[in-house]
Amino acid sequence: MQSIFVTGIFFLACHLAYAQAWPPNLQHIQVRSSADQTEQPALAWSPPGTEARPLLVGLHTWSSDYKQSSNGRAYAHWCSQMGWHFIAPNFRGPNNTPEAMGSDLAVQDVVDAVEHMKKSQAVDTSRIYLIGVSGGGHMAMLMAGRHPEIWAGVSAWCGISDIAAWHSEHLRNGRPDGYAQNIEASLGGPPTDARLQEAIKRSPLTWLSRARQLPLDLNHGIQDGRLGSVPFRHSLLAFNQAAAETLPDQEIQSYYETQQRPSSWPAPEPDPLYISILPPGSKRPGWMPGSTESRLLKETLRTPKPVLFRKISGSTRITLFDGAHEIIYNAGLNWLAAQQKGTPVVWDLKNPILLESGDTQSGL
Repeated sequence: MQSIFVTGIFFLACHLAYAQAWPPNLQHIQVRSSADQTEQPALAWSPPGTEARPLLVGLHTWSSDYKQSSNGRAYAHWCSQMGWHFIAPNFRGPNNTPEAMGSDLAVQDVVDAVEHMKKSQAVDTSRIYLIGVSGGGHMAMLMAGRHPEIWAGVSAWCGISDIAAWHSEHLRNGRPDGYAQNIEASLGGPPTDARLQEAIKRSPLTWLSRARQLPLDLNHGIQDGRLGSVPFRHSLLAFNQAAAETLPDQEIQSYYETQQRPSSWPAPEPDPLYISILPPGSKRPGWMPGSTESRLLKETLRTPKPVLFRKISGSTRITLFDGAHEIIYNAGLNWLAAQQKGTPVVWDLKNPILLESGDTQSGL
C-alpha cells in the first residue's frame, strides 16, 4: 500500500493546479429526452481516439444540478486520468419539482444520456458505470433497480432508499424541514394517501430486487443521520432488497440507534482504499493551500476511514465506514474499474489507482 500512496501523492503534487478546475475540453451538451422531447443539459468529456472506452455516468446530489463541481470534477478527472468517457446528466435538476426526484422523466434522462454517448462516442458497452452520493446515491440505486441491464457496476454512497421514511425523518416538531419540503414540492404534498404511492415508486427499495444480478456496491458513513442528513440504515435496508441473504430489520435498527455492530455481525477485514488524501488546512472540495511541491509532499495526510462493517451477498456489497455523509472517491471508482459485464463481480482489488480528490465531504 505504501507504493500506492506514494503514487497518489506524486499525482497530487504534479497536478495541483490542474485539479482545481474541470478537465480541459469538457463540453456542455444537450440531450433530447425520448420521454417528452425536451432538450436536457449535461456535461460530457471524451478522450481522443476511436478505441472503445468505458463510460462513467456521474450523478449530482439532491440540491444541485449537472454543473455541481464538488463531486463532478472528481468523476471527470478520474475519466481524464483513465481515458474513460464521462457524462454528468441533469436528470431535471434539484429535487424540488415534480419532474425531478426520481420521476419517470428523470430516470429516462439518465438512460438517454447513456444512449447519447453510445451514439456519439466509441463506448465499451461492457463497461458502463454509475456513481453517486447522497441524492446521487438515491438516483444510483434507483437506476440500478429500474435499468440493471445498462450497468457493469453501480457505486452508491449515503443514498436515500425510502422517500416516505426520509420525509418523516425530516419533520421537526411535526413541521417539514428543507428536505421534507423538497419532497412535498416534488409530490404535491406530504407522502400520504395517493401521494404515498408516488413516493414508493420513486424509492429505490421498490426496485432493487431487480438488481440482484448487477454488481452493486453500497457505502455509508456510520455518523450519517447525526453528522449528516441520511441515516445509514437507508443503505442497510437497500442491501436487504438487492441481496440474496438479508440482515434482520431489528438488528439494523439497533445498529443505527447504538452505532454498535450487532454481536452476530462479523468484524470486517481492513480495506486500505478507505482513506482520504488531502493536505492540512483543506476547507472544501478541490481547494488546497498554496505551497511548493516539497512542502505539499511533507504536509499531505492520510485520513483513515476504517471499514466498520461489510457484508457481501451475491453481487451486492454493503460497507459501513467511520465517516459521515461523504463519498470516498478512490474506493468507489477503483471498484467500478474492476467490473465488466459477462464476468464475475470483483471484490478483491489489485493495484488500485489513487485519484487526488480533495476533501471527501459531499453535501446534499
